[in-house]
Parts: sequence; C-alpha cells; structure tokens
Amino acid sequence: MLRFLRIRNLAVIEAVEVEFDSGFTVLTGETGAGKSILVEAVGLLLGGRASSDLVRTGETQATIEAAFDTPEGEELIVRREITSQGRSRAFIGGALATSAALRELSARLVELHGQHEHQALLDPLTHLPLVDHYAGLAESVAEVAHAWGEVRALREQLERTRMDAREREARLDLIGFQLGEIEKAAIKPGEDEELSATRQVLANAERVQRLCEESYAALYERDQAVLPELAGIWRRVGELASIDPQFAPHLEARDGIKSQLEDLALFLRSYGESVDASPARLQQVEDRLALLERLKRKFGPELGQVIEKGRALAHERALLTGGSARAEDLLTALSEATARYLAAARTLSRSRRKAAARFSTQLEALLAELAMARTRFEVRFNDGELPESAWSERGIDQAEFFVSPNPGEDLRPLARIVSGGELSRVMLALKTLAVTDGAGKTLIFDEVDAGIGGRVADVVGARLRELGSRFQVLCITHLPQIAARGHAQFLIEKTLRGQRTVTTVARLDEGGRVEEVARMIGGAALSEPVRASARELIAAGAKGEDSAKGESESRKRKRG
Repeated sequence: MLRFLRIRNLAVIEAVEVEFDSGFTVLTGETGAGKSILVEAVGLLLGGRASSDLVRTGETQATIEAAFDTPEGEELIVRREITSQGRSRAFIGGALATSAALRELSARLVELHGQHEHQALLDPLTHLPLVDHYAGLAESVAEVAHAWGEVRALREQLERTRMDAREREARLDLIGFQLGEIEKAAIKPGEDEELSATRQVLANAERVQRLCEESYAALYERDQAVLPELAGIWRRVGELASIDPQFAPHLEARDGIKSQLEDLALFLRSYGESVDASPARLQQVEDRLALLERLKRKFGPELGQVIEKGRALAHERALLTGGSARAEDLLTALSEATARYLAAARTLSRSRRKAAARFSTQLEALLAELAMARTRFEVRFNDGELPESAWSERGIDQAEFFVSPNPGEDLRPLARIVSGGELSRVMLALKTLAVTDGAGKTLIFDEVDAGIGGRVADVVGARLRELGSRFQVLCITHLPQIAARGHAQFLIEKTLRGQRTVTTVARLDEGGRVEEVARMIGGAALSEPVRASARELIAAGAKGEDSAKGESESRKRKRG
C-alpha cells in the first residue's frame, strides 16, 4: 500500500508531499491542474521510461520518493532521480536498483489503470492475458512461452544448417565481426547503470570529497565535534535521569546513537578517500559508457539484450561450423521440442477455456453492479487448435471478448461498443476482476469514469468505494458522484507563484470537501443550494457503504 509520496521538480510540480490512507481516495481539481502527473510519478517510480522533458524548467533534477507498506508488513522506500540530461537512477530500500527491479516491484505493489487504457482493451491481443491473469495461469503461460522459444530457436538453427557454402561463409564472417565487438567489450550485467551512478559521483567528486571531509570533521576532528561532545551530553542526561525517570529511555539509547554516528563517521572518511577525483578516471567511465551505448544501439536497447545477442551469435557459429550431421540432430531435437510445446499448450488451452466460463459469469455479475444488469458477455476462442503457422509463445489459442449490453442484441466484439460510458464500465469490471492479489495492493485509476454520468456515475463510485475495502484505491475523477464516495479527498490546484506555475496537493477537511464537490456540481459560481446538494451527496455516499457491502456479499454467495 502506498503510504507516502514526495515529488520534487517534476513537470509543473515544484514540491509536493502527500500521505495516503487505506480505502478509497479521490483526487480532484480543474482540468490541467496536474492530477495525472501524480499518476505518472508513481509510474516512474515503478519502472516507467524517464525523459529529460519531465524535469521542471530551470532545475537540474527531478526526484520522486514513496513509502510502501508491503504485504509482509514491512516499510519499503523507493526513490527515482531524473536529471535534466535524461539520466536516471533508482533506489529500493536505499540500494541502487535497475529498471527491471522496479518493474518487478510494481507487479507486487501497484496496478496503474490509465485513462487511455480503453483503447488497449479494444485490441483482442490484450484479452487472452486478462483471462490468464484471472485464472492464475502465470506458470503455465511461462512454460508454454519457454517451450515455444525452444521450438523457434531450433527451427532457425535448422534453417541455417541448410545454407549453401557461400551463404554460410558470409554469415560466419558477419557473426565473427559482431561477436568480436561484443566479446572484446567484456560486458557485465547491469554495468551501464552502475557506471552511470559512478559518473554522477565522479562528476561531483570535489564536492563529494569536501562534504565528506566537512561532515567527518564535524563529527570527530573539529573543536566541539559532535562525538567528543556526546560524552558531556550523556553525563548531563544521566544527572537529569537521576532527578526525573522520564530521561531514562533516552539514556538507554546512547550506545546505539554513538555506534551509528561512529559508523557514519568511518563511512564518510573511507568514502571520501575512495573517490577518484582525477579527470582521467571520469574520462575512462565516459568512454566505457559511450562504448556500451553504441553496442546497445546496435544490438538492443537494453544491455542484457546485448549479452544475450552475444550468446546467440556464439551458438549460431557453433552450429554453422558443425557439419551436415548436425541437421539430423536438429530435426530430432525439433520434433521433441514440438511435442513438448503442444503438450504444454494443450494443457494451458483446456485451463483457459474452463476459466473463461467462470470469468464471463463473474463479469456479468460485476456489470450488473455497474448498472448494466442485462449485459451478456462471452470469451470466444478459436475452433480447435490454431494451425502451426499461427502458433506463438501464447500457445495455440486466440480469444476475443464479445459483449451485448442490451437485451435482444447479438453479441458483438468489444471494439464495436459505441457508448463511451459502457466501455468505461466494462473496463472497470475487467480490470477489477483480473486483480487476484491479496488485500493491501494499490489500484490507481486515472479518469476511468470518462463518458459516464448521473446515476451510472454514482454506481461506479459505489463500486470503487467497495473496492477500497479490499485494496487501497486512488482515483482521479471529474465527477461529483464519484468524489463524494471517497473515504478521503485531495484537491490538486495549479497557481501562479511569481512568474512560475506551481501545482499543489492538499487534503480536504469536511468543509473543504463540500466546497470542492459543490464546485464539481455547479462550477465556479457556488450557491447555498449547491452546497446543500454537495453535503447530501457526501452523506449519501458514506451512508450507502454498509448496504452496498451487504448486497455485494449476497451476490457473491449466490455466485459461489
């Protein structure tokens, strides 16, 4: 669960600190105030692509920092730094982390549902993964993908063994050149990110050394340095404790405080001495990074792909120099790999089709809660197995969602639903149904209420509030019916401070909520009747929670 978020110098945000609670929290404000930037900040924390354009004009660096409560009951601090040159560093629990580590973390802690995901849902290629996620088939999907990787690699290898002599020699020459580049570089996994962090230190080497020296001197060497002075402080605290026992707990902590300060002093001294401030060292790092960037541009955007490319080239060279006898071995291996793939894919297919029926039934029930009571939904698969030419890492299935929102209408592909409001509700139902994680995960919805209003908006708000009993739910909304359902509400405003645009985030008290919901109802010109409507809406949203929970539990029992 996201407990705390701090943002510095990101786009129009100069400095924002927000503490979140569990339950359903709404974020409101005028269009363009910067609401979606908060969502983008969380996305950056969890591995999103960084860009220098995100750094506030005139600043050298943007930082985003968050504190999460993990499902294991621990606190986890995540930090992301983006420089005006487009460089990025990330930290998890104080340790330098890769983008891949951030993305892995995001799968455990947060799900972002952006306002443009409607379009993604219209693509049938996204439908099968939703069913897989709902059914908990991640291991089976990974097994099929791995088996398919073996089949595809063996097919490629077999094809290359069938080259004529001239093609083989030309290919071997190219492989030799490319492999030589990669092997000469002697790349280590994650080296580019480590070097980027090193460059940051070396570029500020004199400042780093000065800060370390000054801090160490303040702790140990100067007149009235902290550590020598502590003895006198503890002696006086000891006298106070003998007079008033309230000082005793502080006295008991003295050994730990002294030990921490001594460790800090030693680290400051050793770190400052280890920094190589020579221009030659910085140039060495710059040259190495330039080499790695050139290899990444040539062989893959990530350094891991460059390393994998080297392995693939070495393997291909071994195959091409292995002689014609190798073709027979490859044919045997390909036949065995194909059999393994089909066995895994057929098992996955049976599980998918069985789960799809439950998925459809539960989705129809969810849509009924969202004022689409007579909607019919179906996951349609291909008849039989796909032909060999259509096999993929996803298996031997294709699937597409078919929906009929109105009685008497035929089931049609999801992409042919015209109503934006209906599509928003289907998306909300799909996304919430596919969340199979335990309580405590954070779900962030960025304007998923697009295209709806009136009674339907109230129903969607009730559904989001109900979700807040299982997860931490953050929702950006422009609708008063949804804002009134929140357990907490934050107002995001954009103002001018001097000649600069500044975005602020403030938690609203009861009176502030009434004013903001009234603005959402009636616009800038507020009147007492509009405020009365806002109070009534907020009160109704809170009052309806218990009855909504009871109805939901009743429906769950019926489905079970």
